[in-house]
Amino acid sequence: MKKRIIKLLVISLIVSFFVGGTVLADEEYDLTLYSIMTTNVNFDDWLADVETGTGLNIRVIAAPTNSDTRQQKVTTVLSSGDSSIDILEINDEMAASFKNTGWLEPLQDNVLTEDIIDYFPKGYLEDMITSRNGDIIGVPGYSGYLAFWVDQEKLVKYGFESIDTKEDFIAFAKAATEDGNYGYGGSWEKTYVFNEIGTFVNLFGGDYFDWTNPANKEAIQFMYDMVNTWKVTPIDQIADKYEQMNQKFIDGKYAMLFMWGTGTDYRNAGRYGEDQIHMALMPKFETRSVFTDSWSYVLNSASRNKDAAVKFLNYIAGKEGMLSAWENFDRYPARSDVAATLPRNEITDMYKKYSEETIVRGRPMVPQTMEFISDMGTIFQQTMQGKISVDEFCEKAQEYVDRYK
Repeated sequence: MKKRIIKLLVISLIVSFFVGGTVLADEEYDLTLYSIMTTNVNFDDWLADVETGTGLNIRVIAAPTNSDTRQQKVTTVLSSGDSSIDILEINDEMAASFKNTGWLEPLQDNVLTEDIIDYFPKGYLEDMITSRNGDIIGVPGYSGYLAFWVDQEKLVKYGFESIDTKEDFIAFAKAATEDGNYGYGGSWEKTYVFNEIGTFVNLFGGDYFDWTNPANKEAIQFMYDMVNTWKVTPIDQIADKYEQMNQKFIDGKYAMLFMWGTGTDYRNAGRYGEDQIHMALMPKFETRSVFTDSWSYVLNSASRNKDAAVKFLNYIAGKEGMLSAWENFDRYPARSDVAATLPRNEITDMYKKYSEETIVRGRPMVPQTMEFISDMGTIFQQTMQGKISVDEFCEKAQEYVDRYK
């Protein structure tokens, strides 16, 4: 606890920081890290690994948990040329917004160099964290899949061995919807549902940037039918983010869902296992496809501690850094050579299966990412509530694509 108090700046300090208040003197630290992981129970162990591996003394500022607030604050820091934060963790949404602004330092010459770059997922690097000028602006902290998760107890209860096809998906969803529980659960808050809309569009073989594609309409109609025709998923989940969705899954309210990560929340709740909640191969509708993502570490171009920051990033991109993130945060290594060294278990085996048997896609991002996501989420919720039709959704969605892309 003492270490956490020393290393982390509490909420009041974060607030004072963003309104121009004073913080601890810069000379006490080699660099400042803006992190999303500070609430993780193993954060102190990870930070100790980093400091030992680099010889750096690192100050940490905790990022807000709310996605809109976090994006606004990071945008403010970078756009204003604020030099008091050196390294930031950003998600794909922020990477799409910032990679062409000049606010982030290119890393291909001193971090993601030729000797290691081929170990990182090429498609992800190109789609998400490479600028139009060819600069790589981030180090992926891990490789994640928006994977398919099932409750094995419910599979057994309703007589299913697996969910492999669209027909299996529908049949299981209908069977498991009873007694106030639902066959499918989602995170349909307007800034989160983007992931599930895209997942179903991909499963139906559509194109998120072309809403004249009949497969896109088929995907939205399918989601509408889950709510309003088959009633296998609840409309009130339009208020839910991942925290609420996961808790309902843990509590047995849902039988299957799509979720990032390696099941940490389920493990912590004692609900993870081959006979309980576990990852399964993505079912095949028209295609068998999956989104990949990461949070990346980036270097603020305004940083005055770039030598220390590069040392930090080289550790993160190296084998020791990848393994520390796996051991402390359950983050699957972004480097294929490091992932190959992990002991075999159900998660590493399933990640391998995903990489070999599914179409792996980066998420469709635009420069004004959060605006695009929020607008799409708003009309999606209106469609699920019956306020606009599926056809009207597709028309409006194409308008947003044309506006933002």
